[in-house]
Amino acid sequence: MSRQEYNLHSILIVSGSGPFTETVRRAIPSSAYVTVDVKQNASSARRAVMERSYDIVIINIPLPDETGVEFSLDIAESINASILMAAPGEVYEYALEYVTDQGIMVLSKPFEGSRLNQALRYLMAVQEKLRKVEKQVQVLEEKAQEQRIVTKAKFYLVEEKHFTEDEAHRYIGKLAMDNGVSRKRAAQKILEDI
Repeated sequence: MSRQEYNLHSILIVSGSGPFTETVRRAIPSSAYVTVDVKQNASSARRAVMERSYDIVIINIPLPDETGVEFSLDIAESINASILMAAPGEVYEYALEYVTDQGIMVLSKPFEGSRLNQALRYLMAVQEKLRKVEKQVQVLEEKAQEQRIVTKAKFYLVEEKHFTEDEAHRYIGKLAMDNGVSRKRAAQKILEDI
């Protein structure tokens, strides 16, 4: 993947400041997102997070209805989004100390657009790694499920049909090959015919 090539991301900007929102919009690579939603306070952002999934959440603290620190921690706990918090200089150290251990990136305001762009690229890279891990986990779960079904069918063949374990293994493989189906589907067919 080249430096400027990203998978598409859904982004939520939570900010009571229009200029901040526009700065963030300009910093997001145009080819990097599907949607960019903007909420002006924590309560509307909480509703948005319950209604849809976001890959990246950018929070400009303080928010009009709360500091935003608790909101960022709630989001970090409830979804697998990468979170960036922009904090004014006077509360930057406090915010950094309070949220960093939860995987929340904190930038001190004001910041240059290039720092924001770098932070966004980093968060997108984190999301790509998470997606890869989620795919690997899904593949492993599917393999484990297949193994459970095949093992159950083998157990049935050994116990009820008096096959040896090797015979049961070969029988399921042959049944799968003869019918052009997976071993899992062949094992399911055996179990369905019980």
